[in-house]
Amino acid sequence: MNQAFNGSSKDDFPFYNNQPTAIRPVLWGMILLSVLAGFAVLIAPLPLFSTPFGQFIPAILFFAIPLFCLSKITPTHWRAIFRPVTRNHLKWMLLIGFLNVIVSVVVGLLVLKLYSANPNQAMAHLADAGTFERFLFFLKTLPQLFGEEVFTILPFLALMYAFYTHGALSRSQSVILAWFITAVCFGLAHLPTYDWNLVQCLLVIGTARLCLSLAYIKTKSIWVSTGAHIINDWTLFGLTLMLGLNTSGS
Repeated sequence: MNQAFNGSSKDDFPFYNNQPTAIRPVLWGMILLSVLAGFAVLIAPLPLFSTPFGQFIPAILFFAIPLFCLSKITPTHWRAIFRPVTRNHLKWMLLIGFLNVIVSVVVGLLVLKLYSANPNQAMAHLADAGTFERFLFFLKTLPQLFGEEVFTILPFLALMYAFYTHGALSRSQSVILAWFITAVCFGLAHLPTYDWNLVQCLLVIGTARLCLSLAYIKTKSIWVSTGAHIINDWTLFGLTLMLGLNTSGS
C-alpha cells in the first residue's frame, strides 16, 4: 500500500487512502452498483417519467439512490464529497463552467466538420415547447446535473481507491487514470442521447467531462463541479434556444 498523501487530509480527496474512513472493496462494489441503479432509473422509459412533473422523479432518484447507499456505508463521513463553497471555489466554478462552454463548442465544431454530430434529442423537443415546459426543463436539470456529478465523482473515488490502495500506483497516477476512465464512461452514458454516435460521445462529451472534473479535482467539492456543469449546460442550452440551433453539450 502507498503512503498517504502528506498534505492536510481536509485538502485531499476522501476515501481513496482510507481517510477519513476505510471502505472495503465489497462496499465500493455496492456503491458502484447503486450508481448504476440510479442511472437505470434515469433512463427507464416509464410513462410517469415523461409527464411534466413526473420527470423530476428519475432526476432526483439519479443522485438519491447512490448517496443513500454511501450514507448507509459510512454514516459519519459520507458528506466528505461536499465541501463548503468558498469565494475561491466560486471563481473556479465560473472559470471551469465558461471554459467548458468554449471547449464544447470548439470540439463539437471539429467533430461536426470532420465526422458528424447528432442533436441532443431533449433540445429537439425543447425547441417546440412552450414557456412553462421550458421552465420545467431547466428546473429539472438542477437535480439531474447534480446526479451526473455523483455519477462521475463516486466512481472516480472508487477507481482512485483501487489504483492507489491496491494497485500500487502513486496518488498522481491514480488521479489521472480515474479522471480519464470516468470521462470515457460519462461519454458512453450519453450514447442514447446522441443516437449512439460513439465519436461524438467520446470526443465531445468525454472532453467536456475532463474539463468539468477539473472543478472537483481542484476544489474537492462536488458543489463546485455541479455549479460548473450547470453554468455550462444552461449557457449552451440558452444559446441554442436563442439561435435556433441544435446543441452537442453534455
